[in-house]
This record gives sequence, C-alpha cells and structure tokens, in this order.
Amino acid sequence: MTEPAIEWLTIPDLVVALGLNQSRVRRLIEDRHLLAVRVDGVLKVPASFLVDGEPLPELRGTLVLLADSGYRDDEAMRWLLGVDDSLGVPPIEALRAGRKTEVRRVAQALAF
Repeated sequence: MTEPAIEWLTIPDLVVALGLNQSRVRRLIEDRHLLAVRVDGVLKVPASFLVDGEPLPELRGTLVLLADSGYRDDEAMRWLLGVDDSLGVPPIEALRAGRKTEVRRVAQALAF
C-alpha cells in the first residue's frame, strides 16, 4: 500500500489560504499553531494542517506536547504524517477526525 501524496503549502500559499499577511503566517508557525519544514529548500506546511481556512485547532497542543517531549520539527512532522500503529492512521488524520485525546495520549507515550 502506498502512502497518499502530501499536498504542501508554501508561505505565499498560506497567505492566500488564511487571508493573512506573511508576518502573521510566520507568527502562526513560530507560536506552533502550524508546523513547517523545509521541502526542497522551501518552508512548507501540509494542507491537512488547515481546516475551513484556519489552522486545525487541535494541532497546537499536540505540537507543543511533541516539542516538550524533545521532538525536533522534522521528527514531529514525520510522526504526524506517518501511520501510527496504535492509531491505525496518521495522527493528523486522527486529529482531523476529532480524536485529539487519543492522539495526545499516544504522543505522550512516545516521550517515555
């Protein structure tokens, strides 16, 4: 089974999608409302991190938890987008489906 292709958004894409200026978009990344990594040298965010033209609300707490657990941004991104055995789906899909508590419990367990 092949993994689904990830739709990546650049900072200019996010400016349009969120209706914000570039400095506000960068602030959302700095404040962990969104997570960005460099893909081919360009800072990008998965489109799945947005819902209804806003950052997925459940994402921030999960990103903070992962950072507090010592995960680097690239490691957190890999975990969020990859299928987690205990969740059965990528954690971002579980977050989008309203399974925030379960995702955070799994993320906390990763720290130990």
